[in-house]
Amino acid sequence: MRKNSRWFYLGVLLTIAIGLTSCDRKTIYYHYEHAPVNGWEKNDALSFDISPVSEGTYREELGLRIDKSYPFMGLCLVIKQTILPSGYVHSDTLNCNLIDEDGNNKGPGLSYYQYNFHVNTLRLQEGDSLHITVKHNMKREIMPGIADVGIRLDKQ
Repeated sequence: MRKNSRWFYLGVLLTIAIGLTSCDRKTIYYHYEHAPVNGWEKNDALSFDISPVSEGTYREELGLRIDKSYPFMGLCLVIKQTILPSGYVHSDTLNCNLIDEDGNNKGPGLSYYQYNFHVNTLRLQEGDSLHITVKHNMKREIMPGIADVGIRLDKQ
């Protein structure tokens, strides 16, 4: 019985070791903000604050979740990144193609559809932090059907 318990503990330790080494340690920030259920207003920015990072190159990605009530084939977003403490501001406009000509969602999902878009590659210094805002830039003032907007930052 003692021999079996050693194998059991060895198996548990091996499982933990594999679990710890399989984690994606390159992702340093991954967070979604909910858009208002009754529609996302044009002047309402969703904000993301990223704590100080180490020096390096980072890939910035935007995640988007929409539901079936989204009325257009695409979505135009303005992403503004402020690097602190320098105060450097960079803006990107992202044109997201969400629905094809036949009315089919391009993203996977059943009631909500998930999309991921590359935004920017950033070179950050030791101790830099980021304040990111996202706003829609559509002609309609209130956009229904947008459930969540997220930012992911991966070290390259």
